[in-house]
Amino acid sequence: MTETILVTGASGYLGRNIVKEFLARGHDVRGLARSESSAAAVESLGAKAVRGDIMDPDSLNAAMQGVTQLVHAAADTNHGRTTKAQEETNLQGTRNVYEAARAAGVTRAVHISTEAVLMEGKPIVNADETWPLPKKPAGGYSRTKGAAERIALEANGAGLDVIVMRPRFVWGRDDSTALPQLVAAAKSGKLAWFDGGDYLTSTTHVANVVEGVRLCLEKGRGGEIYFITDGDDVPFRPWITDLLATQGVDASNVKNMPRGLIEIVVGVGEFLATITGGALAGPLGRQEYATVGNTVTLDISKARRELGYAPVITRAEGLAELTA
Repeated sequence: MTETILVTGASGYLGRNIVKEFLARGHDVRGLARSESSAAAVESLGAKAVRGDIMDPDSLNAAMQGVTQLVHAAADTNHGRTTKAQEETNLQGTRNVYEAARAAGVTRAVHISTEAVLMEGKPIVNADETWPLPKKPAGGYSRTKGAAERIALEANGAGLDVIVMRPRFVWGRDDSTALPQLVAAAKSGKLAWFDGGDYLTSTTHVANVVEGVRLCLEKGRGGEIYFITDGDDVPFRPWITDLLATQGVDASNVKNMPRGLIEIVVGVGEFLATITGGALAGPLGRQEYATVGNTVTLDISKARRELGYAPVITRAEGLAELTA
């Protein structure tokens, strides 16, 4: 059955890959675009660009007309100190999206979330969907994305099925987010291993994220959360080393820093940011440290069982694709 699917954040890294997938499957795909450049990017993929902003309810109401399914991928992913813009985008923006979806009669929605909603600065080991949200999130990104999840799940019901999907460390072809930042950090000498970097991490190739979105729309239960990953875990340092190598960057000289020292640096930086209102801050915030400085591994048994999820590309295949 052909669906009319609206994707928010359609010109972003994940959004444009979602758009391409559903176009290839013959669906009528629309991408929400708040600028001319975003609209041009959406149309270059072959989708219809609809001008609008998740902070503008009137434009959202217009964009949702005739839409049957929704993928909400737009978010402020800033990992630094919380800003007013992040609060508004991730909370009120999410509320606006689901209110407009309900008013327009949308029947299925996938809310793109993140494993970061669980982060408080401690290791996360083999977490499943019952793992509780922390009372003190690691930072603004974790806090606002966790709040956005709650808003999305509260919108579930009465004809609108809302499914939350949480990938971890999205990577792969066409990466315009994490990989360029890693390359820049390595080349500038700002990249460091924490305590040797041998702790484990889950990862999710963008093709596997897109497959998870498809299955959530087709089979996901409204009001439920699903973790999606590449299906196995990998030590952080060898993983980042291999990822950088695909871009011709040698990570053999990356410095190592003891965890105790890193935690002091993070603590001092957070204190400075608090007392100066963000005017001063350290080189590494608590949110960033929680994201890349500890074990973060996820259990995807629920997605395998309920969605029939299986990765469509392996880590080795994805690395080979990047190298090519």
